[in-house]
Amino acid sequence: MRLESKKLPEDIRQSAQQTLKFTANKTLSGYCDDPMLKSAVERQFEIVGEALKRLAKTEPEVVEQISRYKRIISFRNILIHGYDVVEDIVVWDVIRKDLPVLFEQVNALLGGSN
Repeated sequence: MRLESKKLPEDIRQSAQQTLKFTANKTLSGYCDDPMLKSAVERQFEIVGEALKRLAKTEPEVVEQISRYKRIISFRNILIHGYDVVEDIVVWDVIRKDLPVLFEQVNALLGGSN
């Protein structure tokens, strides 16, 4: 992996881990009622999507190891450019169903380091 690309998987891992910590022991209604939590989570998803976008450009064979990476990048684009149509239930669903998978895949890519 190129030197400039090595940081990107770690950024993804850290942002996914932060989001999982932010939302641990939270409910959907608690998420919806907490604008600071929502902002923090959305920011972490923006970082994940941007890092994957950059990784796709510089290391396509590496990013292919992340399932649904194109959807993750699209989700980032919606959060940034379509902020006014973001639905809390969709974000919450991604947190609960997709983020743990992404975290495990990136962790494996990094050799299982936490």
